[in-house]
Amino acid sequence: MEPPSTKQTISHVTTIMDLSSEIMLEILSRLPIKSIFCCKTVCKLWYNLLTSDPLFPSKYREGTSSNFPSLLLSIDNYVQFLVELKLPDERYPLKISTTVLSPKFHLPSPNMRLIGSCNGFVCLLKGWVYELDHSVYISNPLLGEYFEVEFPKQESRICFAYAFCFSEASRQYKVLRSAVRQSKVSELEVYTLGVDKKWRYVGEAPKPLSVSFSEVNVNGVVHWMNWEKNDTIYSFSNGTEEVKSMLAPRGLKSPCYNFTLVELGNCLCLCNIDPIEYVDIWWMKEYGITESWTKTRILKDTIQPNIRYDRFIPISTWKDGEILMQRHCRTQVVSYNPKEKKFTKVKVYLGLKSNSYIPSFYSLKTVVGENCQVSYTYPKIDIV
Repeated sequence: MEPPSTKQTISHVTTIMDLSSEIMLEILSRLPIKSIFCCKTVCKLWYNLLTSDPLFPSKYREGTSSNFPSLLLSIDNYVQFLVELKLPDERYPLKISTTVLSPKFHLPSPNMRLIGSCNGFVCLLKGWVYELDHSVYISNPLLGEYFEVEFPKQESRICFAYAFCFSEASRQYKVLRSAVRQSKVSELEVYTLGVDKKWRYVGEAPKPLSVSFSEVNVNGVVHWMNWEKNDTIYSFSNGTEEVKSMLAPRGLKSPCYNFTLVELGNCLCLCNIDPIEYVDIWWMKEYGITESWTKTRILKDTIQPNIRYDRFIPISTWKDGEILMQRHCRTQVVSYNPKEKKFTKVKVYLGLKSNSYIPSFYSLKTVVGENCQVSYTYPKIDIV
């Protein structure tokens, strides 16, 4: 019996292109972002799977939320990098993958300030809020899509602060704007993506601390603090559009600018970043219940000596409950293991500010609707 010819043997080799779409989606959804960018240009089939198939965004988020924690890094206040952390295992150490977020492929314009991010969509500020011609964009940088939020005619001598929030209950994304016309009180306006045609007035609230006055969304509620009181946390509910206040943990003595609000493990937390030997984190174990505040004191004695006495700001939780922290206004990220009570160095990087980010390949059109103009940072190309 003659052996099969080489030509016959090759013709029966199974390749990835012979797999079903479901299996290909499962494989592609486990890749890091840089690899997905490359896969999009391989062929039309893969391009359509990655950008048009409604199953891919959800599969991708399931695979990356635990395997590839991500950060947005800013330099000189401008968001510029997306960093993926590939978790270590028995065979491989921690891997870092960095993607440059350029206006050519990812962002609407150069010099964009990050207001906040929700489910892979980011809210960006162009210009300064004190300028009448500043702009606000909603973008999915992974798809190079963006939508410019329309503004009414601006009044002079009004400074604004912005927040971006999402509610699981209503499935709505909203931009919140604080217009400061007095020294202590601001007027709040809301723009609901895909619903509102203009900004709506929703009430007054104490003046927030900064231009991007909240990056903390817990239970569909935005939170911020005020210069006047360090014992009070203010909130805006995406669902009810009500402004409320809640008491901070009792006995806070440092000025309010030494505290920062963060979301850790879907829990509202207040962190005191001023002490040089430790980090205090108050966890609101039961949301909205003042009595549920619980303090954790994290000693910094296991951080390398040359940076130990700097301030560290918690960013997010990741593998097995570890807490990622950033050295304040410096180029260092560390991870704290609460079981071992030990810090480990994660990466020296180029950013001066980092924000937790959940990558997504959902199109902006799913949020703003087909009637709104979604633009692209680069022209679409034909792939054969």
